[in-house]
Amino acid sequence: MDIIQIIVLALVQGLTEFLPISSSAHLILVPFITDWPDQGLAFDVAVHVGTLTAVVVYFRKEINKMFFAWLSSLRGNHSEESKLAWAVLIGTIPVGLAGLIFKDYISDNLRTPLVIAVTTIVFGLVLGYAYWTGKKKRSEYSISLLDVIVIGCAQAIALIPGTSRSGITITAGLLLGFTAQASARFSFLLSIPVIVLAGGVETLDYLKVASINDMNDLIVGAIISAISAYLCIHFFLKLLERIGMTPFVVYRLALGLLLLVFYL
Repeated sequence: MDIIQIIVLALVQGLTEFLPISSSAHLILVPFITDWPDQGLAFDVAVHVGTLTAVVVYFRKEINKMFFAWLSSLRGNHSEESKLAWAVLIGTIPVGLAGLIFKDYISDNLRTPLVIAVTTIVFGLVLGYAYWTGKKKRSEYSISLLDVIVIGCAQAIALIPGTSRSGITITAGLLLGFTAQASARFSFLLSIPVIVLAGGVETLDYLKVASINDMNDLIVGAIISAISAYLCIHFFLKLLERIGMTPFVVYRLALGLLLLVFYL
């Protein structure tokens, strides 16, 4: 990989991981559009590590409170923070199970521009419906077990490229009556165990055979994705109340239609 490819792909990952427009779709699409060789699983994992670093650093205070509250809950002392921590853990179970069962099928059959085009349009419309009709009154601390199950199952659907993990979990939150900010914040917290689970095993396996040059590429990619993802989270949450979800719905529809024109 040359430096331009590394920078572009890392920026794409960092800027799209937490926006409701599907980072995996963009990482698959860039090589199609540019005619670059596929960046490979190792680079995908590296830039996901960068985005993981960004979300952990950004929410470090909340994560710290949730962790110690969760430990306290094991002794029977429950609080809003422990409830949220349990919600993140339980909400990760559906996507973990779905990944184990369907990972190979999805990788072999669904990483195509046509699938991405359809899922981009369909789930873009669903996002728009959820935002325009949702009550948008609840905070993330009011989350119930049923809410967690619904959002967790929605996250499992995001294994299909083009769906957008953040997009579909935010959509589910909006349909359940959460505010856009609460839906986004819970979606971002929910991304932490998902990224850890998805990248952990592959990273360890790759490190056993990686070359020094490969490692340099991965480190640069991880740093760029971390910085861009941190800035993306910050400004997305700041601007969300002002701009809402409509621009992202429009973007998804335009991108999906463009893909249909080029690849059908």
